[in-house]
Amino acid sequence: GSLIEQLTTEKYECMVCCEVVRIVAPVWSCQNCYHVFHLNCIKKWARSPASQAEDGNSGWRCPACQNASMQVPKIYTCFCGKVHNPEWNRNEIPHSCGELCGKKRQCLDCPHLCNILCHPGPCPSCPAFVTKSCECGQTSHSVRCGQSTKIHCSNVCGNTLNCGKHSCTQVCHAGKCSPCQLTVQQVCYCGSNFKEVLCGSNEEFSDGFGSFSCQNICGKKLNCGRHNCKQVCHPQPCQLCPRLPQVVYRCPCGQTPLSKLLELGCVERKICTDPIPSCGKTCGKPLSCGSYEFVHTCESLCHEGDCKPCSHTSNIYCRCGFKKKVIRMFGWLFLFLIAAITFMCDKRCNKKRSCGRHKCNEVCCVDTEHKCSLVCGRKLNCGLHRCEEPCHRGSCQTCWQTSFDELTCYCGESVIYPPVPCGTQPPECKKPCTRPHDCDHPVYHSCHSEEKCPPCTYLTQKWCMGKHELRSNIPCHLTDISCGLRCNQMYRFRLLNVGDCNVVLFCNLMRKWPVCLTSSTWRLYLHLYTPLQRFICCHKLNLTFLFSRIAAISIATKLTDLQLGDSVEISRLITKKEMKQARLQCDEECLALQRNRRLAEALEIDDNSDPFNIRSSGPKYSDLLKEDARKDLKFVSDIEKEMRMLVEAVNKGKHTKKSHCYPPMNRDHRRIIHELAQVYGIESVSYDNEPKRNVVITAVKGKSVCPSNTLTSVLDKEMQSRPPPPIPHYKQTDKSSGNIGLSKPLKEEPVIDYFDVQD
Repeated sequence: GSLIEQLTTEKYECMVCCEVVRIVAPVWSCQNCYHVFHLNCIKKWARSPASQAEDGNSGWRCPACQNASMQVPKIYTCFCGKVHNPEWNRNEIPHSCGELCGKKRQCLDCPHLCNILCHPGPCPSCPAFVTKSCECGQTSHSVRCGQSTKIHCSNVCGNTLNCGKHSCTQVCHAGKCSPCQLTVQQVCYCGSNFKEVLCGSNEEFSDGFGSFSCQNICGKKLNCGRHNCKQVCHPQPCQLCPRLPQVVYRCPCGQTPLSKLLELGCVERKICTDPIPSCGKTCGKPLSCGSYEFVHTCESLCHEGDCKPCSHTSNIYCRCGFKKKVIRMFGWLFLFLIAAITFMCDKRCNKKRSCGRHKCNEVCCVDTEHKCSLVCGRKLNCGLHRCEEPCHRGSCQTCWQTSFDELTCYCGESVIYPPVPCGTQPPECKKPCTRPHDCDHPVYHSCHSEEKCPPCTYLTQKWCMGKHELRSNIPCHLTDISCGLRCNQMYRFRLLNVGDCNVVLFCNLMRKWPVCLTSSTWRLYLHLYTPLQRFICCHKLNLTFLFSRIAAISIATKLTDLQLGDSVEISRLITKKEMKQARLQCDEECLALQRNRRLAEALEIDDNSDPFNIRSSGPKYSDLLKEDARKDLKFVSDIEKEMRMLVEAVNKGKHTKKSHCYPPMNRDHRRIIHELAQVYGIESVSYDNEPKRNVVITAVKGKSVCPSNTLTSVLDKEMQSRPPPPIPHYKQTDKSSGNIGLSKPLKEEPVIDYFDVQD
């Protein structure tokens, strides 16, 4: 009724095109779900790949119920299928022929056809009345033909059960009667065992005495009356005695007939208990340990009964075939097979697994594919997550994780809506950058996801480094601008008071090179030991000085000689008047040193003496080690810092030993580490070959101790106590011109230790 109303009022929609089904439009109706479609729509759907069944051979599927059909509809018919291209009549149902339907109803046992006019949808149930019997067939009732319910009476079924002995006791029911549920006792064929089973089960295997086999030895007396049956429990009767004279025709090994043995004088057998004559030959019966290729036989003389165990040995190989083993056959094949299966060697497989990264490492491996069972664990393309699949070759798949939050640019104008795959970069934005900038110039670059903005390229005016001219069209981000002219700036010096009125000058523009002033001459001295970063003059000064007219250009021309350790005479550049304008004043430290000096003179204490053994109580460092430390003080300082941390860690921790591995280094640096390790009580060993030879140090708890004075502190004290290196003398070649001629001092050849004892 609903279908008729919607089709008549043109409110029914086609599921394929979602358009209204018109009264005059050709249609097709599914015979399974009764949905109505446009004929052209269902033709297109049937030919499309989406409509094909999963197996590919069952035709096309209905869009509504997914019922498969083999034939594609081609002709427009009415609902009952009698009339092709039915014409629409205002007084009839749309798309019907107006005649009786006449289709078979859905009820299988209904013989009547549909008696209403051609209609959409399923046919109604049959209204006719018929007489039907109950399930047991004892009573009958008048019911509708289309009624699907079964008729049951209140009588007992009474049909004979499967056993043929008992009747069904259930009330009238549908289908076959259930098997008989009564239990009976059955006996085995040999009569030694009993069991309870349902009545009527396994009756066809009965031999009249028993009904099943207990799988034990029969044990019944044979027809001879002297021997028992040795077969497994079997139906009656038992076989003849195998030792009867009329049954045995050959010797026990079967090689010689008894007739020949009787001709040779053997006694004729009368009964089954008489012994079977032996031929005296080798038995030769095949043993159970043999195989099709290698048959082992009995080596005993012809005998009755079972053969003895096999005395042969055989070689068995492990699963992978790498090792073999010699075992006795024992006369039993299954023992040999068990030994062959369980024998495995201890060789580990060195082949690569299927991933190409890991080794198999299986013991006695017989695998051919060597599949890797580990997890891949490599980072995916997103850079945040790791691959969780089994270890594999090639590139990992893309990260499957997604975010359901919107991904925006910095300013929020461009948006990527979820789902957003993991690792997706922020979207590009054409808007100007809105991040805070160091300058106030207009922004010409677009919005970006990087934290640092591009340098500002706005053209400005800036002074050069020497303040000579104002340069134009200079990008904003440039800071050091050169005009190409000579600098002509004066050097700037600063004074430091160090120790007992010792004066050191540091030049700011010469990267803190020390300048020492003496009372006799004004000399500019460059410290030879630059790692120490300081030089203390040993002269006791009481000077007045002022460097307002030092000719910086003259000093700069001799800068190369200064770097090589030479000195420059600058006394001609300063007048006596300028030297008297200022005088250094002694501070508290100077007074304390003067007081200590007077006390030492009163007690007659020598400056070089060590009455309290203070200087000798510390660790002893060799002269060669000290010389190497002066050449590379930073390296020695880092090594001592690492050793001190290692010793403190092992003494405070729970472990008895701790090690540290240094990177590869040259022979001189390794010798320094070995010598310092002896001072700290640390074990040191060199490994690997050149050029990758390195040192590993190991600190032992209770043995390794940090010295009171480090090598760097010892060098500092020696530097303060000893006089400075002699200042080389120079010969002035041209006094009239004022030019200073400097001669370079001779350089000593370095002492090289070619024997690395520790290495």
